[in-house]
This record gives sequence, C-alpha cells and structure tokens, in this order.
Amino acid sequence: MPQITLPQGVLEYRENGAEGSDAPVVVFVHGFLVDGSLWRATADALARRGIRAIAPTLPLGSHRIAMRPDADLSPRGVARAVIAFLEALDLHDVTLVGNDSGGAISQFVLDTDPSRVGRLVLTNCDAFDTFPPAPFDVMFRVARRRGVLRAGLEPMRLRALRHSVLGYGVLSARPFDAEQTRGWVMPFLSDAGVRRDTLRFLRAAEPADLLDVSTRLSRFTRPVLLCWAPQDRFFRIELGRRLAAVFPDARLVEIGDARTFVPLDQPERLAAEIAAFAPNVAPAQRLTL
Repeated sequence: MPQITLPQGVLEYRENGAEGSDAPVVVFVHGFLVDGSLWRATADALARRGIRAIAPTLPLGSHRIAMRPDADLSPRGVARAVIAFLEALDLHDVTLVGNDSGGAISQFVLDTDPSRVGRLVLTNCDAFDTFPPAPFDVMFRVARRRGVLRAGLEPMRLRALRHSVLGYGVLSARPFDAEQTRGWVMPFLSDAGVRRDTLRFLRAAEPADLLDVSTRLSRFTRPVLLCWAPQDRFFRIELGRRLAAVFPDARLVEIGDARTFVPLDQPERLAAEIAAFAPNVAPAQRLTL
C-alpha cells in the first residue's frame, strides 16, 4: 500500500483509477475505528467510470502506523492532516467525501482551509452537536479513560462479536467481510502507539467544537451533495436535512436499503451519485444502475 510522510506522521492510502482523467479527484474521509478500505467498493465503481479515487487511512484507531508523539490528533488536527495529504499529493479541486465521524473531519477541513476542495459529499455523519450520536457519545466519554477502550475491544478479536450489535453490526445493512473488520480492530489492540493516538482523538472530540464549526459552514459556497440513508438509526434523515439547509448550494438525496456505512451498503449507488455530481465526466462514463 502506498505511503506518504506528512508533518503528523506517515499515512497509508489506497488509490483507484488512472491519473489524467478530466474529472476531479475524489478523496475519501473515513470515520472512527475503520480505515480507508471502507471505501473500497465505491472507489472501484468510480474507477470504472474513469474517476481517480484516493482513500487515506487516517489516525482514527485503525491505522497501522502510529503518528509522531507530538502530532495534534484533535478533530481539527486530523483535518489538518487531510489538508496536508492534499498538499503532499498536489491535489486541487477535489471532491471530498466523508462518512460517519469522517464527515465531521470534512467539516473541520472546510473550516480550516477549503482551498483545495471543489465540492463536498457527505453521507450519514456527525453534524452540529451530534458528535457522536447517542449512544456512542457515552461510549466516547467512557473510552477516554486509559484501558477502557482496550478492554472493550478485546472481545472483538472474535468475528461473531465484531459483527454483532455489540460491534459493527448496527452500522451496516449488509454482511461484513471478516478480514476487513479484523483489520479495523487489530491495530489498536496490537500497537501501543496506535492506542495513544486513538485516545488523543477521543479526548479532544467535543460536540461544542463541531457545533461552532457549523456556524461557519455557510461560507463554503461550492456545491454540496448529501447522500443520506433514512434507515440509519443514529444519523437520522432530519440531521441530513438540517445540514443541507446550512450550505448555500446543497442537495440531499436519500439512499435506501442502507445504514450508517453507506459506502459498504450501496457502493454502486453512491458512486453513481458522486459521478453525476462531479463536473467534466463524459456521459459514457456516468454509468447508470
């Protein structure tokens, strides 16, 4: 897997599609305790449409390489890592796509430096003071205590528990890939540096900070697309509608038969929406379902 060195440390990333496409590059932002593989099927579908897609694995608990000890891993600090990633790859006019807490990170990107973002796509994600939603807000606060999150994740070595309602099972409408979900929990369980990074993010994540960011989202006047799954029990459709109303140029589409992890549940539909949203894509490349 390709790697790139940033001021915060080394990030791994996945890349699909050839350079040279006229369509803007799509850059994905995943959430807490998953990695860039969350976007694998969606990125493949975009590549078939001639769109280059890049999915970095951010320091949010499932990264395999610990960040530098002095790295700022607050939500805004992780947003700065996304910005540094765009700069290091010399990416401009990107389509930034966020899911779950990666949607919150994407909003921090807009608030920090949106100069390389040409358009934004958000699937079900945190917004306003929903950061994270209930009951995960209580879990975030409890997990800030040293050793608590590790104790909670130890049972997730077992596939059955990872895929149950006590693990990732409530976040997807589709069966999980056991190797993929194992890759989400093992970095935290096996690497003290990754655990250190993860606790830094948890301890710095405050709903008031994202709520403050929301007061300035209207400054982002470029196009915004919200691809929202109404069946999600955590990030409800009302949150998506409220978020869409904040941006000057936003549109919300509902994606059925999906939950929080829209990229896993409906990758082809999500890719089709992103491709139709991106400019300079020839009609032949905009495959329909």
